[in-house]
Amino acid sequence: MNIHEYQGKELLKKYGVAIQEGIVVDSADKVVEASKELREQTGTDWIVVKAQIHAGGRGKGTVVGTDYNGVMLGKSPEDAAEKAKQLLGNVLVTHQTGEEGKKVNKVLLAQDVYYKGESEIKEFYVAVLLDRDKNCNVIMASREGGMDIEEVAESNPDAIIKEWIDPKLGLQPFQAQKVAFALGLKGKALKEMTKFIKSLYAAYIGIDASQVEINPAFKTSDDRVLAVDSKIDLDDNAFYRHKDLAALRDESEESPLEVEASQFGLNYVKLDGNVGCMVNGAGLAMATMDMIKLAGGEPANFLDVGGGASAETVEKGFRIILKDPNVKAILINIFGGIVRCDRVANGVVEAYKNIGKIDVPIIVRLQGTNAEEGAEIIKGSGLNVISATVLKEAADRVKEVLAN
Repeated sequence: MNIHEYQGKELLKKYGVAIQEGIVVDSADKVVEASKELREQTGTDWIVVKAQIHAGGRGKGTVVGTDYNGVMLGKSPEDAAEKAKQLLGNVLVTHQTGEEGKKVNKVLLAQDVYYKGESEIKEFYVAVLLDRDKNCNVIMASREGGMDIEEVAESNPDAIIKEWIDPKLGLQPFQAQKVAFALGLKGKALKEMTKFIKSLYAAYIGIDASQVEINPAFKTSDDRVLAVDSKIDLDDNAFYRHKDLAALRDESEESPLEVEASQFGLNYVKLDGNVGCMVNGAGLAMATMDMIKLAGGEPANFLDVGGGASAETVEKGFRIILKDPNVKAILINIFGGIVRCDRVANGVVEAYKNIGKIDVPIIVRLQGTNAEEGAEIIKGSGLNVISATVLKEAADRVKEVLAN
């Protein structure tokens, strides 16, 4: 689960990570008062106004219909309010949002950390994430902070510093210091960065994150190290330990269909294609999506109904797929292991009856437990459903219906 920058900074601060302080507001009317409060708390002169959306590249993004971007500098509380008005309620487009962009519902008013001696200021990239190839966590860092780290990795891979953490021992003090040394720091700045990395790793472990990324981690002119931005992905499988973190979810940042699917325990991800998929099991879902592409179509979604799917669950999934106006055909591909094929068939039939007329063709492939019974249920329903036995046959039927 993604969270906003301001939420991530609040979590990091609890673990001792030094942050760029700020106050989040959801109305331009609150900006002047909040800016004055921030000045009193931090002594900052100018105020950084930052759009809060689940996407990177905000500083280079553009507010639709304007020349404004997602990160601006207010030279006074009143100026900050004017900048906030350009963001709040409007759509910000960045390289990560796609052309549709995202609506800005909140802005973060943050302290200006460029307070003196710009020649002494440095920006770094620091992150903690899981290296699946090595089966352990890794600290990644670079002197080229404030830039797209993917571009840095591609153009100058030697600029990426990596330090792997033994899962039994955890982060050792010398490892944090080793990364700080590799970043070219010394003296007070070296000690600050070492402490910063230790605290960052503690936060990563403490909140069960799958990724904590600080870009940039900022060395001020007086050698303090601050998290000026934060990108945190939380592992929602650990929310049974973190009820408070589950409450950080911002559904307005998610696809309405994905939110609806999660309410019924369905694993749904909306894509940009034209063929809706309903499958049980992530591996089978990926194989099904590949077959759709080979047949000349594009998957419109990833939908895993899970092993314990009932007729009601299948109907809910069916309804969600049909709400996507781009869907021109639906492929239901079920292997009956835990879930029974007759349950799925009943779900399809009930969905047909309850939804009414369905204009898109439906291809159903059932294999495994009670597959024959499921096929008989669909056959006896009188519905306009195309049956298939093997996956390639199902893909060929998709190709045929798309061509018509």
